[in-house]
Amino acid sequence: MNFQEKLILLRKKFKMSQEDLAEMVGLSRQAIAKWETGKSLPDINKLIALSRIFGISIDSLVKCEEGDCTILFDRKDTIESNKMIDFLLRAKKAAYAGYGPESSPSRYSSHDIIYEEGEYYYYDTYLGGEKFAGEEGVWINKNPVWAMNYTGRVLSQEFSGDFLKKALSHTAKELPYRGPLLFTEEEYTYHSAIIGDINWFQGTEEIFYNGIKVYECVFHGGDIR
Repeated sequence: MNFQEKLILLRKKFKMSQEDLAEMVGLSRQAIAKWETGKSLPDINKLIALSRIFGISIDSLVKCEEGDCTILFDRKDTIESNKMIDFLLRAKKAAYAGYGPESSPSRYSSHDIIYEEGEYYYYDTYLGGEKFAGEEGVWINKNPVWAMNYTGRVLSQEFSGDFLKKALSHTAKELPYRGPLLFTEEEYTYHSAIIGDINWFQGTEEIFYNGIKVYECVFHGGDIR
C-alpha cells in the first residue's frame, strides 16, 4: 500500500472529505487531491500535521515494510475497551457537553460532574473558567481504569461555551477524548488533533471564530493499572 492509498483509507476511516482535511492542514482541496492521485507529495511539515491528525507515525504513512505495508487499525487495549469506551461516550455527552448538573465541589471552588451506570462511574472535575484545568476519570467496580488531564484558556470574548459543548457532544468512538477532528457551525470551527490511542495519548483542540482562534486546550491521558 503506497502513501496515496493510505491517505485515502485514513481520510475515509475518519469520515473526512478532502475539503475537511485541506482545512485542517491549511491547503486547498486540489492539493489533497494531488496527494491522493500521486501527482505530488506533502513536505515534512505537512507529514507531521497528518501524523497528528490521524494519530499514527510518519513512518506508517510513508514507509512500506517488505512484503506488506498495510496500516493496522485494531487496538488491543489492555482495558475493557469496547464497553468502557461506549460508557465514556455516553458519560461525556450527558455530563459537561450535555449541561449535566454539578455535584458538591470536591475542593474549594471546583466544578464536579458525576455520571454512573451500574458498575461504571465517570467523574469530571475542573478549576477555573476562562483559564481552566481539570481531569476526567472512569472507574469500574470502584477501580480506576482510565483518566485524562486537560488545561485550556479562552482567548477572545467571541468564544462560545455553547458551541464548545455542541462540538464535544459529537465525540465519536474512533476518537473518544474531546470532540471530533472537525466540527463547524456558522462562524465557528472546532478541530482537534490526537497522537496515540485510548491507552496512551495526547492532543490539542482549538476553536476559531471567522478564522481567528478564540480558544485552545491541551489534553493527555491513558489507561490506569
